[in-house]
Amino acid sequence: MKTYNIPIFVPHRGCPFDCVFCNQKRITGTQKEVTADDVHNIIGEYLKTLPSKNRRIEAAFFGGSFTGIPINEQSELLAAANEYLKKGDIDGIRLSTRPDYIDKEILDNLLKYGVTTIELGVQSMDDSVLKSSNRGHTREDVINAVKLIKEYPFTLGLQMMTGLPGDTDEKSLYTADEIIKLKPDIVRIYPTLTIKDTFLEKMYLTGKYQPQSVDEAVNLAKQLLLKFEKNNITVIRVGLQSTDEISENGSVVAGPVHSSFRELVESSIYYDIICGKLKDGCKRADVYVNPREVSKAVGNKRCNIIKLKQEKNIDVKICTDENLEKREVRCTCY
Repeated sequence: MKTYNIPIFVPHRGCPFDCVFCNQKRITGTQKEVTADDVHNIIGEYLKTLPSKNRRIEAAFFGGSFTGIPINEQSELLAAANEYLKKGDIDGIRLSTRPDYIDKEILDNLLKYGVTTIELGVQSMDDSVLKSSNRGHTREDVINAVKLIKEYPFTLGLQMMTGLPGDTDEKSLYTADEIIKLKPDIVRIYPTLTIKDTFLEKMYLTGKYQPQSVDEAVNLAKQLLLKFEKNNITVIRVGLQSTDEISENGSVVAGPVHSSFRELVESSIYYDIICGKLKDGCKRADVYVNPREVSKAVGNKRCNIIKLKQEKNIDVKICTDENLEKREVRCTCY
């Protein structure tokens, strides 16, 4: 069964703060405010393109801070999506919001309209990083929101960012550890990108902010991904989804932008595993992986094959073995 999200972008609705990294209208590519009619139109059009069997479909309200919208407006948008839920055309409703915009009245209303998943923009569990990013909430707000959400039957997602102003690898790893303690169902990892028309752009252009390089972001995201997986927490996204705006030719001024960021992370994990399997004196190797994992083992643009030749002077051929599990590697060295 495959999962599909029907994205409904609600840019900057309900949020009085201007986080230094945020320009929701550029990130989402949406300029206009969304109405209940828009929700009907978006869901209706998407359903025409999605399979009718072996799928799970959720209407997903992304962008802004959904639960910061006046509750009557929340209800109007949710009621429109709920019509499709009642008919069985979709299987759930998900939304993203801020941890300081969660209370019992809000959660009761979300439950009433069939919301199934709530994702909180945590970004960091270090208060100094949150303050430097002008988030407007604290780590304590995150803890309180999670505790309250867990009293309801929602799927809980937590989103974190790396490379924020004042952030370090150590602080990001600490954030991951604190998130793990909160036991969410799912997590997203977003390296910070410097977007046009944000305060972060001004900080970058005046030398007050240094973004991560792609290699730095990949190396950190790799550690975070493995940490979450070790604790049985599913990471549903690593890196912002590539769009016309979120690209090197779009609105990204600086930062670790890449159209296949997660693939870079997964490839880096495979590189480490392969290196650990190669024997001293090996000049050529057949490396066996599960057929579904070949592209990750080879690496983006064959980066692992090239790197093994350049750094270790080993010619590697990636072969397949259906009996191997994900990230299980067998090597024959010559």
